[in-house]
Amino acid sequence: MLKNCDKNLRFTSKCGISLSRYIWKTMKTINHKIIRQLFVLFLIIIFGWIILKELLPFLSGILGAITLYVLLRRFTEKMVNSGWKPSVAAVTLMIGSFFAILIPLAGAIMMLTNKINQASKNSEKVVNALKQQLNKWEDKLNYDISSQFDTEKISTWVSDNLTSFAGGAFNALIAVAIMYFLLFYMLTNRKELRESLADYIPISRINLKAIGIETRKMVRANAIGIPLVAIAQGIVALIGFLIFGIESPFFWAVIVTIGSMIPFVGNFLGTIPVFIIALSTGTPLQAWGILLYGIIVVGTTDNVIRLFVLNKLDDVHPLITLIGVIIGIPVFGFIGLIFGPLLVSLFLVMVKIYKKEYGDKVGGEGSDSSN
Repeated sequence: MLKNCDKNLRFTSKCGISLSRYIWKTMKTINHKIIRQLFVLFLIIIFGWIILKELLPFLSGILGAITLYVLLRRFTEKMVNSGWKPSVAAVTLMIGSFFAILIPLAGAIMMLTNKINQASKNSEKVVNALKQQLNKWEDKLNYDISSQFDTEKISTWVSDNLTSFAGGAFNALIAVAIMYFLLFYMLTNRKELRESLADYIPISRINLKAIGIETRKMVRANAIGIPLVAIAQGIVALIGFLIFGIESPFFWAVIVTIGSMIPFVGNFLGTIPVFIIALSTGTPLQAWGILLYGIIVVGTTDNVIRLFVLNKLDDVHPLITLIGVIIGIPVFGFIGLIFGPLLVSLFLVMVKIYKKEYGDKVGGEGSDSSN
């Protein structure tokens, strides 16, 4: 190509023409490769977007399958190593998870739905009870507090949000069949699944393994740690509700359990309404007793159980949990309390993937060029 140039590439008119032709041809070759690469990448993005758009309504089922796979994978391996067939081991564990997780969850959803419908009808009474208690403090504070509350608007907002929350809970049951279908495949084809991920995901195997370990830690922390602490608080709160003779103690215990999954809200989601209702019914001793019980006993239980759980599982930052709940409930409904933080955690894992796979290389190239 550079036949008109000597060995030292001394510039002449003929050499310059040959060199320009060589550069032009090289650029055309590179451009064709880049164009083909961009075209293939464009097709991947388009098809991926279509697939993701259609799978979005069933995202809770997919996340549920991933969560249960992480929790049940080791049990499946132990059963298979003991002589069980993979399909039999998978079905056995799926049935066990159904009775241990889904049936209690379905029972809680049914109870919540019945109580939520009742609460949405009587929400105005609760707001009026709150206004009555505020009226007692107005003379002491010399400030008109109760007039700042629009009873009708507040009760309408509470009714609409409680009803939509219950509807989201029932919509979550649609994803159960998809979740178990995926889970069966994942448990019975563990080796093929790992090999497929290694082949299709454009990440080195070392980083992929490290990311898998990180994902398992986050899934275990979100799927076990957060619900375990919340259930413990709910049980302790239930004991208090029974001791103080609170009406519908199991319902309020479930509310405390749900509130305990939300940072900066905690057991007050159930304790404060019970306190207000007890005051409005003329039982101040009962009201203040359950409030102090919620602050001291239930609050202490949260700290003790959380410390115990943190010794076994990784901690999840409260901000991750809070953002996850805000995102999860509108997207997934009731189970968004768990899947929301899990989704945020997986997003952070993806960011860590990018930084580990590409960020270090870019930083290394920059430092090399500066030297």
